[in-house]
Amino acid sequence: MNATSSDAAAQAGPAASGRIVLLTTSHRVAPGLLSWPAWQALRGADQVLCADGAHPQLPYLREAGIAVDETSPGAQELVDACAGGRTVVVVATGEGEPRLTDGLARLAGSGRVHMPELELLPASYDLPGARLLDLVQVMDRIRVECPWSSRQTHEGLAKYGIEEAYELVEAIEEGDRDELREELGDVLLQVVFHSRIAEEGRPEDGAEPFSIDDVAAGIVTKLIHRHPHVFGDETATTPEEVKEHWLRTKAEEKRRTSVTEGIPLGQPGLALAAKLASRARTAGLEVELPRGEGVGYELLAVAARAEAEGVDPEAALRVAARAYRDAIRAREGSPALDG
Repeated sequence: MNATSSDAAAQAGPAASGRIVLLTTSHRVAPGLLSWPAWQALRGADQVLCADGAHPQLPYLREAGIAVDETSPGAQELVDACAGGRTVVVVATGEGEPRLTDGLARLAGSGRVHMPELELLPASYDLPGARLLDLVQVMDRIRVECPWSSRQTHEGLAKYGIEEAYELVEAIEEGDRDELREELGDVLLQVVFHSRIAEEGRPEDGAEPFSIDDVAAGIVTKLIHRHPHVFGDETATTPEEVKEHWLRTKAEEKRRTSVTEGIPLGQPGLALAAKLASRARTAGLEVELPRGEGVGYELLAVAARAEAEGVDPEAALRVAARAYRDAIRAREGSPALDG
């Protein structure tokens, strides 16, 4: 064979070996919503295979006129099916066909098999936030099958919500991003857990059930309404103007008779004092601080002053407390304590 013939054979070799397309889809996207390249590959294939006869995509592929063979060939069988330049599309199952891909990798690594062209083609992609659907599904199953979770109530879980919120604050203050991600997940779990319990309702209490979708819909509506400068015709160019919009729309929604309404009295004392001072100052109310004997009134004055200066007294005290903790630990390790 001369050089020209050798070059032609080399060029014809890969084409003659055909093409394997591994088509992956996301179970978080409705079946049938595939990308255009995916539909092109499916319509242009000589054969379409799927090992899972109950794959959610199959009814939609067949409705579109795509013939699908329900079979699970081995790696060598699949390579043989591509002989003569044929294209075979494999619709991957939820596990991603690890047995098949591992087998193809071994064949390619052996160097003894002329491999077809291999292509991984994502047919659908997760949208941002899609993993939240997984969380909802996992929570549904846990609520039904877990002996502990199935017995929980809003009241029984309340303490965990407080604990997780504090752990989130600590992660933020420590600046640990890995811990922050984990604690955000724990807080999110509380929201999903309570929403799942609420789906069941309590007829004896006359409670109307609601779901995580209702919770999300409520906060979406609130955010849109309180951001008229984003979703409406109003304008805001500074954080102060944004806060003004927020407070005005919130007041319209709540129709409260006092600026103190809605302030949870069960929160830590410094935070409570600062929140009351903030509400009064924002409303333009000049209210003299009550005078009395004892450290409580002194702390109230400190909290009000901190709020006026733009300082979170609760966070400031935690910073000082951690410094005190470190000083205690340093003292505990001091040689002067020995003996």
